[in-house]
Amino acid sequence: MIDAAGLKALGRAAGLDAVGIASAEPFLGTRRHLHERRATGLHGGMSFTYRNPDRSTDPQRALPGAKAIVVGARSYPSPPPKHSGARVAAYADDDHYGALRAALHTMADRLQTDGWRARVVADDNALVDREAAYRAGLGWYGKNTNLLLPGRGSWFVLGSVLTTAPLTVDGGPVEDGCGSCRRCLDGCPTGAIVAPGVVDARRCLAWLLQAKGDFPMEFRVALGDRIYGCDDCQEVCPPNRRAGATTSTSSAGVDVIELLSSDDETLLARHGRWYIPDRDPRYLRRNALVVLGNTAAPGDRAAAETLERYGNHPDAMLRSHAAWAADRIAQRS
Repeated sequence: MIDAAGLKALGRAAGLDAVGIASAEPFLGTRRHLHERRATGLHGGMSFTYRNPDRSTDPQRALPGAKAIVVGARSYPSPPPKHSGARVAAYADDDHYGALRAALHTMADRLQTDGWRARVVADDNALVDREAAYRAGLGWYGKNTNLLLPGRGSWFVLGSVLTTAPLTVDGGPVEDGCGSCRRCLDGCPTGAIVAPGVVDARRCLAWLLQAKGDFPMEFRVALGDRIYGCDDCQEVCPPNRRAGATTSTSSAGVDVIELLSSDDETLLARHGRWYIPDRDPRYLRRNALVVLGNTAAPGDRAAAETLERYGNHPDAMLRSHAAWAADRIAQRS
């Protein structure tokens, strides 16, 4: 039998905060939920693991012959209490997934050296990472659908190593720690958490910032100063507050005037780690125009000049968002 304890220690030494081992049996319950929610439209057009639920819930599709899943969690700093510029979700303010993948590859390399096949999967539509982590006993599902680690909360990115090695799996799932708390449901700015453990992506700001087309009119004001992602349901979560997670020392957000003045190449070089539909910077500009409308002070010359320029933009979507932003600012004058 492979030394599972030694493999976990290797992962922790490489920077993982928690490591667990799950079986590679299909995630049948998760598959059913994905199909049901896609059928009712709750996915809001999101692809990712919804694209092919039969694949993303079957580890064998990602690595034929897989016998175990080594799951790793790596923490990242929670958002600073104060910031300048447009807000970026804490998980996306640095390449936290890059550091996670590097640690996972350390374990995968060891398994391959020992003669086993291994594949690293993280932030990938090939596998539902949260279900793998739940099965590995790393944590429980919060009502906001995030995985919470006991005593440590949900400020983590998750990833897995699928392997043909016959590793000893860890114990069963962690007991639910949410109880009667519903702060994430009540704290969501758009009411996107429609039931415990159920998110309507059509209302979720984090998804709407990544979706194609116009940003929905009814949620533009609620977007506030968010340019990418939304941490509200994590920030109000009591386990996250009790955990004493490290807070980011950086208070710098994204300067939307600068973003709206940059060319495509610059935007992709600066923000290319984010999910951008079709890798088209017009969606970054769309989001920035909404943020500008919500945050610019009446009489802000730079904002007025930017909106005037976009009011004559050849892209009809950007013209309409600029017009909305100008009207929004005018309402505050």
